[in-house]
Amino acid sequence: MDTEAQHTERDSSSDPEEESRSVRSGRLTGRVAAWLSGGPAGRSWRRPGMIGLLCAVLLLLFSHLVVQPFQIPSSSMEPTLQVGDRVLVNKLAYRFGSEPRRGDVVVFDGTGSFVREAPEQDPLTGLLHGAGAALGLVEPADTDFVKRVLGVGGDRVTCCDKGGRVEVNGVPVNEGYLHPGDAPSQVPFDIVVPRDTLWVMGDHRSQSRDSRDHLGEPGGGVVPVDKVIGRADWIGWPVGRWSSVRPAPALKGVPPIAPGSGTAGGGHG
Repeated sequence: MDTEAQHTERDSSSDPEEESRSVRSGRLTGRVAAWLSGGPAGRSWRRPGMIGLLCAVLLLLFSHLVVQPFQIPSSSMEPTLQVGDRVLVNKLAYRFGSEPRRGDVVVFDGTGSFVREAPEQDPLTGLLHGAGAALGLVEPADTDFVKRVLGVGGDRVTCCDKGGRVEVNGVPVNEGYLHPGDAPSQVPFDIVVPRDTLWVMGDHRSQSRDSRDHLGEPGGGVVPVDKVIGRADWIGWPVGRWSSVRPAPALKGVPPIAPGSGTAGGGHG
């Protein structure tokens, strides 16, 4: 008895799976050719693609000129802003002659003040990251920061008075927005803010690297007004945190230094 197994070759030309692949390949090739040639199939694909591209361009322009989402990358502004919040930055707030005021929460480019220079990166990577950051999809550039304005040009900002509070122009500020348990500052300072610059600090003082930490550096710890990107006016995401970001009322009521009062003297300590 012949027990050797009989080997039967399959005819590849009759393989249903192969035939299906061939049909699908032919259809795909036809669609690509139609799209390239501008035929009906190509037009049906190109129209939605062009609409999507146009919407993306308009959204980026709106973000660049009017309102930009900004993803909060750290806990330095808690409890006002939490990690992962998307704040909507009003880029028109200081566009027509207005300037940042005490109490505003601002987003700014820290190049030259908080960081010496922007880190080098691949141009394509930088472009893609910039587009993602402009839409609030990824964390902002390492040179962008969000802080609260405590002093504007000409103000004298000191810490701390006998009650442990920050003083602006001799007026102690009750900072109800600070993170629970945080002291206004563990580091004493005394600075007269130069003209056209800002003294900024985070609301979570123990977790914030702000103007205090850069006093001895070339920028002197202050941020030039022209480096401000805009004012954080709203929390847009997540939905459960929809709210406006209001300036601190305690800082809005601080008067400017009276000329010749002698209060604004001594520079920073």
